[in-house]
Amino acid sequence: MAAAAALEAVAPTGALWGLVQDFVMGQQEGPADQVAADVKSGSYTVLQVVEALGSSLENPEPRTRARGIQLLSQVLLQCHSLLLEKEVVHLILFYENRLKDHHFVIPSVLQGLRALSLCVALPPGLAVSVLKAIFQEVHVQSLPQVDRHTVYSIITNFMRTREEELKGLGADFTFGFIQVMDGEKDPRNLLVAFRIVHDLISRDYSLGPFVEELFEVTSCYFPIDFTPPPNDPHGIQREDLILSLRAVLASTPRFAEFLLPLLIEKVDSEILSAKLDSLQTLNACCAVYEQKELKDFLPSLWASIRREVFQTASERVEADGLAALHSLTACLSRSVLRADAEDLLDSFLSNILQDCRHHLCEPDMKLVWPSAKLLQAAAGASARACDHITSNVLPLLLEQFHKHSQSNQRRTILEMILGFLKLHQKWSYEDKDERPLNGFKDQLCSLVFMALTDPSAQLQLVGIRTLTVLGAQPDLLSSGDLELAVGHLYRLSFLEEDSQSCRVAALEASGALATLYPVAFSSHLVPKLAEELGRGELDLARGDEPAKCSRHLRCLQALSAISTHPSIVKETLPLLLQHLCQMNKGTSEVIAVCQSLQQVAEKCQQDLESCWYFHQTAVPCLLALAVQASMPEKEHSVLRKVLLEDEVLAAMVSVIGTATTHLSPDLAAQSVAHIVSLFLDGNVSFLPENSFPCRFQPFQDGCSGQRRLVALLMAFVCSLPRNVEIPQLNQLMRELVELSCCPSCPSSSTAAAKCFAGLLNKLPAGQQLDEFLQLAVDKVEAGLSPGPYRSQAFTLLLWVTKALVLRYHPLSSCLTDRLMGLLGDPELGPAAADGFSLLMSDCTDVLTRAGHAEVRIMFRQRFFTDNVPALVQGFHAASQDVKPNYLKGLSHVLNRLPKPVLLPELPTLLSLLLEALSCSDCVVQLSTLSCLQPLLLEAPQVMSLHVDTLVTKFLNLSSSPSMAVRIAALQCMHALTRLPTPVLLPYKPQVIRALAKPLDDKKRLVRKEAVSARGEWFLLGSPGS
Repeated sequence: MAAAAALEAVAPTGALWGLVQDFVMGQQEGPADQVAADVKSGSYTVLQVVEALGSSLENPEPRTRARGIQLLSQVLLQCHSLLLEKEVVHLILFYENRLKDHHFVIPSVLQGLRALSLCVALPPGLAVSVLKAIFQEVHVQSLPQVDRHTVYSIITNFMRTREEELKGLGADFTFGFIQVMDGEKDPRNLLVAFRIVHDLISRDYSLGPFVEELFEVTSCYFPIDFTPPPNDPHGIQREDLILSLRAVLASTPRFAEFLLPLLIEKVDSEILSAKLDSLQTLNACCAVYEQKELKDFLPSLWASIRREVFQTASERVEADGLAALHSLTACLSRSVLRADAEDLLDSFLSNILQDCRHHLCEPDMKLVWPSAKLLQAAAGASARACDHITSNVLPLLLEQFHKHSQSNQRRTILEMILGFLKLHQKWSYEDKDERPLNGFKDQLCSLVFMALTDPSAQLQLVGIRTLTVLGAQPDLLSSGDLELAVGHLYRLSFLEEDSQSCRVAALEASGALATLYPVAFSSHLVPKLAEELGRGELDLARGDEPAKCSRHLRCLQALSAISTHPSIVKETLPLLLQHLCQMNKGTSEVIAVCQSLQQVAEKCQQDLESCWYFHQTAVPCLLALAVQASMPEKEHSVLRKVLLEDEVLAAMVSVIGTATTHLSPDLAAQSVAHIVSLFLDGNVSFLPENSFPCRFQPFQDGCSGQRRLVALLMAFVCSLPRNVEIPQLNQLMRELVELSCCPSCPSSSTAAAKCFAGLLNKLPAGQQLDEFLQLAVDKVEAGLSPGPYRSQAFTLLLWVTKALVLRYHPLSSCLTDRLMGLLGDPELGPAAADGFSLLMSDCTDVLTRAGHAEVRIMFRQRFFTDNVPALVQGFHAASQDVKPNYLKGLSHVLNRLPKPVLLPELPTLLSLLLEALSCSDCVVQLSTLSCLQPLLLEAPQVMSLHVDTLVTKFLNLSSSPSMAVRIAALQCMHALTRLPTPVLLPYKPQVIRALAKPLDDKKRLVRKEAVSARGEWFLLGSPGS
């Protein structure tokens, strides 16, 4: 052995020789790992291993030589980093020589070369030497899959570490790889081979005269036709191969002359997957091609794309065809032309126009929309294409709109115009005179105003959308056009209920255009709405018919819709607040005004100036109204009585909370000083009307009306950013705890508990937080003992527990255990069960992410893991009369848990869920059904084990007294059809008979679900179902 002889002789130890013999002669696999471990530990060197293998490597029997080389290769794979440069040289020479050996030996030789290809100490020139030897001596495609993969790995390793050396081979390297890859069939190897080809091209290896050969050796796999075998351990999907091959084919323009004819052929084939793959590949190619690559193929490409869009029954083919046309046009648009070169873009677009524009004159024919889509796909590719197509198509469409008188035809034409107008929003024009739509603006405005006055609601809807797009184009709407547009939007905003969609669209359009043209809306629309609001006040005062009251509500919606610009907000907000201050409104009207105020507040959140203006204007006004209403007076006006109702206070809470969440910390600090002082000290100096008959002291022994306003304090302080310091916090928290356990006014005690919890959640960990927690725990423990405020103490416990659960506070587990202990309480047990719903659900007014509460991700999953085992254990240990409480609590937890978390636990919990369906409590039934329905869809195999119980219980609940339960049960019956058909077929006659009864239910929504479920059961087992 030449290489071994050259190495310094080292006498092998007896133990090493024994391991070698066990591997080579004894056919044992374990000694290879042992030898490698000894080499890594320094017991032996690689040279000693070679010496010990000497007789095996020179043995005349090929299988023995193969085993010897296999042992050496396995050692090198684990120890290649230990090799010195001199050792690498001799080992490479030895392995290259063995490539000429018997075919039994070749796999082990390749493994050794793979190990050496990973060596850092590989001297220059040896990578080229190894690859030349492989290309010359090994017929790769005659090797098994694993050995072919080894060859690809060797090439990949050298391309990663020896790129410049391989490039020195020139086109010979490319040709050698072509021979290696030619005929490859295994998808595992193809993924690696495609990656190598992509690197050859993207890293500028020389392809020489072998461009076509390289294309042929890869394109023969196009389109990919591969279906992975079931339970494939390698996990290779068809999509992986498609994307890898597409990356190769679309990586260079040099493939264009060969690839484009192939793509055209496959697009024209009858195979759907081939069409899709070809169109997507063409789309990818256009990113690297230029005009010269496409020139000779444009007519054929256009013909193929046009035919697919015109004739296909597949939406996917149509979408990919349009995307390919878009990319072709974009490619032609960006190519840099010589002065004497032909501009292919103009001729290409002219062909598209010639084949499509005449179909636009037939709004009732089936090719009108395919033609419009083709034109819009091309027009959307570049400003040049957009100008060219629009200048040809818009005059035709404008003419057709006037030519056709039917509303449905006009709607089709206007929708096409709208599509072209939207495309112009993508491009900007510095020169006003260059804007292509300027020449059509009068005609477009006239056409839009005709659509807005048409009796057809559908045409009006398209007209509104078109007006919005026109308004977004600079300088298209003159002042006269804007005045007309505002008038139309005003009229459309007051349409009757049967035109709801148009009214909503008009409000959205008003908001969008008011942002762009605030002066026009302030001048023309706000005065009209103010006048309408005044008339509405008179109508409400007289108690006029509902139609006038609904008009009043629409006026409020319109005012909030246009409050999208700071200057408009300064006009609409005073109007709404002044309207609220009138003294003759009922509950629904006050709530409507508050809802409009909240919508204005939401629109102001994006602008700091508007946000602060709204806050300092609206919040003091609302507080002043509420404080005035809470004062004891001999004669109560309607408004004062209404303002203290729970529904109205909740609406005001939403306004104040929305107005506070986006305040900057500096501005919030200014406001918090005033509002906390108002509630703790009765300081009313910052309120707009602060002359009250008596002092405002909501935390003292005053009237219940003043205490109810703690909800407004909660809305403010619980929406502040966390870094805003709250003055007098210690006193405030103590007052809140005291009020939360006051039995005389349940709503104010709940608001105080929520406020306390909201503040507790945001406090940083430390002594102050611990003191407040101890204060709350002491109050809860004292209150839960038999006494007058037991219910209030439980509410405080519930909200404090939620505040701590959301932030993963250590005390949350103790409080949750206390809550769980109350499930067995005769008085508080049902409320404690419902409390688990509160702990797992999102609130709207407090402890929200929008209100800057500390809400940790996956708090529900953690709560489930920590507490469900105890709930299950408690259920089994509980007496029969309190078991429903545990079931209800468990059902609430599971119903709000992300389903991927629940599925692994389903087998152990399903029996309890099924038992919960037998509970007489409708809340438990509804919660459990809501939990089971998605599980029927996502875990059919587990659920099918209980199909008999499920069918029986669902059918029983389909006649429940509760409409919500009946609907949910029927939805579950529908979902049952997703279970394996053989499992369900025995129940089909019984279910169809039972579902006949809810078909006659007195509630329409129940009948609707019954029809849907029964239809699915009828189809069960039929062909094609």
